[in-house]
Amino acid sequence: MQIQVNGQKIISRIHELGQLGIDEQGRRTRLAASDTEKQGRDLVVSWMKEAGLKVVVDYIGNIFGIWETEENKNEKPVMTGSHIDTVINAGRYDGCLGVISGIEVIQAMKEAGVKTKHPLVVGAFTNEEGVRYSPDMMGSLVYAGGLSTKDALASVGTDGTILGEELKRIGYAGTVEPGFLKPEAFVELHVEQGPIMDIEGISIGAVENLQGIHWQRVTIEGMANHAGTTPTKLRADAGLAAARINVFARELVEQSGGMATVGTMEFKPNAVNVIPSKAVFTVDLRNPNKEKLDSDEKKLADYIKQVASEDHVHITTQQMTCFDPVDFDETICRLIEKVAENHGFSVKRMTSGAGQDAQMIARICPTAMIFVPSVHGISHNPDEFTKDEDICHGAAVLLDVLAELAAK
Repeated sequence: MQIQVNGQKIISRIHELGQLGIDEQGRRTRLAASDTEKQGRDLVVSWMKEAGLKVVVDYIGNIFGIWETEENKNEKPVMTGSHIDTVINAGRYDGCLGVISGIEVIQAMKEAGVKTKHPLVVGAFTNEEGVRYSPDMMGSLVYAGGLSTKDALASVGTDGTILGEELKRIGYAGTVEPGFLKPEAFVELHVEQGPIMDIEGISIGAVENLQGIHWQRVTIEGMANHAGTTPTKLRADAGLAAARINVFARELVEQSGGMATVGTMEFKPNAVNVIPSKAVFTVDLRNPNKEKLDSDEKKLADYIKQVASEDHVHITTQQMTCFDPVDFDETICRLIEKVAENHGFSVKRMTSGAGQDAQMIARICPTAMIFVPSVHGISHNPDEFTKDEDICHGAAVLLDVLAELAAK
């Protein structure tokens, strides 16, 4: 029996959810456990209930829509999903596509009377983006047992709030322990967030691995002094030291094939005519090869020591995130390829350059991802866009993949 996914409903709901969190400047921002994310959560829960799913929220605020029957309720579920929190000034597809498509796909199977050996579950995980609370992918990390619920709930946000208190305030503190369902398998549908599929004209990405991500915060302490009267050789310039490290990180990854980003930087006293006495910045290192990623991090640490000595500054580092590369399940990747080919869609094996909830769930069950193209590779940006036909193609592949996994 060929089940049809209502692609137009998915597209309509993406746009409806995308209207939530628009501020006075026209920026779309739904940070984890904020008032605007509560609005998104409430809407997603209403869609889950409309689909006839049982809604359960765990203690870290992860939301699950569950379809089970008397015949399969004792079996481990096949799970899909993603997240609905955003970065600041975000697009509308990142994360939301996976949650909304998951709801529609399960509803379509349910209404078609499909009998499955395993229950089906769609999840919306808390704080995937990590903008307000650290680390990112928090809800899925806690769910997979990589971070204690207690420690996660105690996380202090960039605005001084505490995650556990905010989840209670918005009504999503939950009633069950994270990990209460042990998945048989997990498949996440997501926009690529990069340009490869769009450039190459590929419809479906079968994501076979995900690169490792190491974040650190670097603090450099020098001495403030007059910009016009202090000779260069006598300066303890925190700003110059920060710039040297930024350039070195870029040159480092050009050799290793990884990526390096200094995404935030703050100077003190931050005056045009004063040598910076302090620089605080972040370094995001990524590589799909663990050995190369670890090597880059060590080389960067050695260079930081060198800069501290040469520039007469004091430098400290704080690790923020350390996620190793992830290999996804080969059997599910092959299934994604087979389903895409059966639909007549072009398909390509892919590496995810971005962190995803799937990388955390891969710790506890066979996992893979389905990518659909991002036009011009734009993401974390209001210009983020995926064509309607690609959304429909991705949802069709997700449905058939979930149906086959749930039937086994």
